[in-house]
Amino acid sequence: MPTDPALEPAQSLPVHAAGSFVAVDGANLGDPLGHADELIPGDVYMLAARAERRRMAVTLDGDGHHLTIASGGDAGRLGAALHFDCCATLMSADGATVDALILVEIATDGVSVEEVWLFPLAPLMPRVGYALVALDRDGARARFAETACVSFTRGTQITLSSGRQVPIEALSVGDSVLTRDHGPERIRWIGQQTVRALGAFAPIRIAAGTLNNENDLIVSPNHRLFVYQRRDTIRAGRAEVLVKAKYLLNGATVTRTDGGFVDYFQLLFDSHEIIYAEGIAAESLMVDTRTRPVLPPDLQDRLRKSDPAALSRRDLGYEVREGLLDGDRAVELLRQATAC
Repeated sequence: MPTDPALEPAQSLPVHAAGSFVAVDGANLGDPLGHADELIPGDVYMLAARAERRRMAVTLDGDGHHLTIASGGDAGRLGAALHFDCCATLMSADGATVDALILVEIATDGVSVEEVWLFPLAPLMPRVGYALVALDRDGARARFAETACVSFTRGTQITLSSGRQVPIEALSVGDSVLTRDHGPERIRWIGQQTVRALGAFAPIRIAAGTLNNENDLIVSPNHRLFVYQRRDTIRAGRAEVLVKAKYLLNGATVTRTDGGFVDYFQLLFDSHEIIYAEGIAAESLMVDTRTRPVLPPDLQDRLRKSDPAALSRRDLGYEVREGLLDGDRAVELLRQATAC
């Protein structure tokens, strides 16, 4: 499904430069992390003690396969092309595994490698040896897509068009769900993944009562919540805003849950919708170049032939950007904005 790359949002990635992740044992002893052709399973790498985790802002082009370094980060050369090289699985001595995407920054000549970057999907600890146990050259793009998906967790109560609330895992394709803008809408597709609840996949818990919700709401970090402000308390310049759950972290009523596994579910409708989860207005899956690879191939084919404006309805202007909210006060401001 074609999209306008100029409208694609930048995604912020926590990355390490390859030079800070060096082989301490194996065939590549002493060498920094390289691209897939240079890597040998069994080699052990270690993150430098004072390795700096940097922020890389990236956008995807219209075909969804090529990354470009965007403004807003401090890693990489602005405008440089990035190549999805591979997904590396690393294992520490205690048996814990971490998946990490290896991104290759292309030089200005369009051919040679300017820099290699590591985007770990869970935190890497300095001075800990990580053995390279597997390389997936084909799955890096899909893993990247999973980090951009908006997902609800098992047990989340979704409001149907009848007003009845049903756990998300009990929903079926064709069920009619209440949406804010279009009333009853039927579910087109339900996605589900079980992932380690670490790093980019560690869910955010919004405790009951925080945003006038009756029960806890647990969602993926990038899931955007819809807020209608009676007063523009956050100075967004508009009444209706979307706020990523991770921007509401305050260590008390909004917390990150690390450890174990989490079951994530995505809901897709005929358009990008605002639905109700535990009574909180939240977005459904928006299909764009970042998220399309999580969909089944046959559904991707059908979407490419459909109206591109429908499923990728552009609510980007509603989104509260990182840094606009004062983290310590964000939840209270939004709670006041939605109070009766």
